[in-house]
Amino acid sequence: MNYIDYIADPARDCAIIVHRGLWRAAPENSLLAIEQAISAGYDVVEIDIRRSSDGELVLLHDDTLERMTGLNKQPEALTWRQLRSLALRDRDGGEANPMTREKLPGLKDVFDLTRDRIFVHLDVKHRQMIPDVIACARAMGVDQQVDFWGNLKTEEDLAWIRANVSSQAVPFMAKTRLEAPDAARQLDLLFQLNPFLCEIYFEGLEQVAERRTLFKEAGIALWVNTLDAVSCAGFTDTAALQDPHAVWGRLIDAGVSAIQTDEPAALKAHLEYRRASGRGRPS
Repeated sequence: MNYIDYIADPARDCAIIVHRGLWRAAPENSLLAIEQAISAGYDVVEIDIRRSSDGELVLLHDDTLERMTGLNKQPEALTWRQLRSLALRDRDGGEANPMTREKLPGLKDVFDLTRDRIFVHLDVKHRQMIPDVIACARAMGVDQQVDFWGNLKTEEDLAWIRANVSSQAVPFMAKTRLEAPDAARQLDLLFQLNPFLCEIYFEGLEQVAERRTLFKEAGIALWVNTLDAVSCAGFTDTAALQDPHAVWGRLIDAGVSAIQTDEPAALKAHLEYRRASGRGRPS
């Protein structure tokens, strides 16, 4: 199973990326949340990666452990042995959610779980960790089943990515802002790198649609977040629950073929509706 080949497949439907696993029914970034995403048949699961004081790669979004474990310490201050004993709060954590039996997982445990079952989007919280994450993915035999991700704003970014990621022949997804004052420069860097996938931000959907042919000719698929906290131009999960076609449907019609969401079941239902109504796949 190869991530790049999957994204490039013209017969595939819009990819559903599950944000931190199915966290509404399990602790976010937990093995249980990831397993539930796999069992539900979703395409990609997003996870967040940090490091313990003794160098182990672990799953956690925040700078501290407080929201998910109740411990107000940075994960980098604790050893892997200490971290793996910590119970996780349910769902998205905080005092309103009870502790569960799920423990804070290590990245190796995740790769054992996901291998040949689901693709993984790796949000590595500090760029300098990426070479170690690549080494871990390669040692675990999943380096073609994950993507590495980062900003591509400057020549320095391009040089770093080429030296540390592209040279390792692993999938890389760039992040490009079409609404930025330097959008032309960012696009120039993007087409120099020519990654298989690009996360885009925009002020209006026309900024995507008018460049659709350029992306298609370059073989770059487009990824958009409809997560409420990091969405673009009102294309949010909350709005999509009210009118899926006005959000997810319009994105797909504009050429987007990968959507990260906290509402994967609703997006899946919308894709099924599109197929049944003859709207078809992204093109």
